[in-house]
Amino acid sequence: MATDREVLRATFDTAAAQYGDARPGYPDALFADLIAETGVTPSAALLEIGCGPGTATIALAGAGFAITAVELGAAMAATARRRLAEFPRVSVITSAFEQWDPGREVAFDLIYAATAWKWVDPTVKYERAAALLRPGGHLAVWAADHAFPEGFDPFFTDIQRVYDEIDERIPVWPPPPPDERIDTTADEFVDSGRFEVTASHRYLWSIDYSADSYIALLDTFSGHIAMSPAKRGYLYREIRRRLAERPDDRLTRHWSATLTVGRRR
Repeated sequence: MATDREVLRATFDTAAAQYGDARPGYPDALFADLIAETGVTPSAALLEIGCGPGTATIALAGAGFAITAVELGAAMAATARRRLAEFPRVSVITSAFEQWDPGREVAFDLIYAATAWKWVDPTVKYERAAALLRPGGHLAVWAADHAFPEGFDPFFTDIQRVYDEIDERIPVWPPPPPDERIDTTADEFVDSGRFEVTASHRYLWSIDYSADSYIALLDTFSGHIAMSPAKRGYLYREIRRRLAERPDDRLTRHWSATLTVGRRR
């Protein structure tokens, strides 16, 4: 029987067409830190886990890296291939990372996952990543999360009442600000016994959204994709109504990401 994690991670493939445009990219500083902390050069072999439509892949491919990208969803992988067609050193493979068989002796210098690591089977992901790395190779993971710094847009407190009405509430409201959020990824690296943590960096940025662009973003989140049509329709009508009452019809959503880098023991 499929777990909730397995069911929800499969929903992203239904949003393949809009995912790349709706989801944010990552700060340039993140990629600069990733390269600096791991010491990789364009001669290195990189493996990306869960490339989605290639958002992070494009940034590293554009810097000249050779990348093997493994993507669970067939539609998402096809989108990534189209977006990465100009990069001959990038290959996209349709497979779950847990079941992927390289088919030959392969070792990578850097394995990374951008907003995908949480969806990989926790019982095998560190062991499997370590097995595919060269001695001294690196594992790097990060994710773009909704952030609530001091003075965050009050729209989100307002709309939380609607989530409560449809029984899709957030357990803790408001969530802690970025500098107080506890990220357990570094602990997971250490607890796996496979990696020593060599770096951790946090990034914060913001994006302004119209009602259309914000709803397009929500349509790429597993919880909203899995929501019943009635709930989702009511929520989206309320988002449009509330934003229409604003002078500029827009909201500001903050994002944060924590880059965790570990070296294979």
